[in-house]
Amino acid sequence: MDGYWFTSSLFDVEPGEDEETSPGCYGRQLAVWLKNQLELRGYNVEPVIAEDFGRCLTLSRNPFPLWVGCGNIDDPKSDPPSSENIIWHCFPVAEIPFFKRIFGKPDTTSALSRLHADLGAILNAEPAIILVAEK
Repeated sequence: MDGYWFTSSLFDVEPGEDEETSPGCYGRQLAVWLKNQLELRGYNVEPVIAEDFGRCLTLSRNPFPLWVGCGNIDDPKSDPPSSENIIWHCFPVAEIPFFKRIFGKPDTTSALSRLHADLGAILNAEPAIILVAEK
């Protein structure tokens, strides 16, 4: 999956946060911060929602759902988890609903490329974020 993996002292794990997701899956503070950053770049972002992997930011629904997933890939097994031990992950997604795949798939290339580039620019502009990997 394409996206960005990074460490940062900007985001903490909130007590009980993974009760809304899956055990060991965090990202609420990352998602709230990223929502604000995307809005500054002109995206109309819906409220943050919990998903099993962490959090989801929906940017559009038509002509296809365009969203950003936010979460972590490491459960540091410390109680409470320490932000220094977490590798955060955010990734852009353009979803093609089944019925649209049947009746003419919309081109997601431009929107997905722009979103991926904007995520990279946002993350690279923040000195408290250290990129570990990008794809």
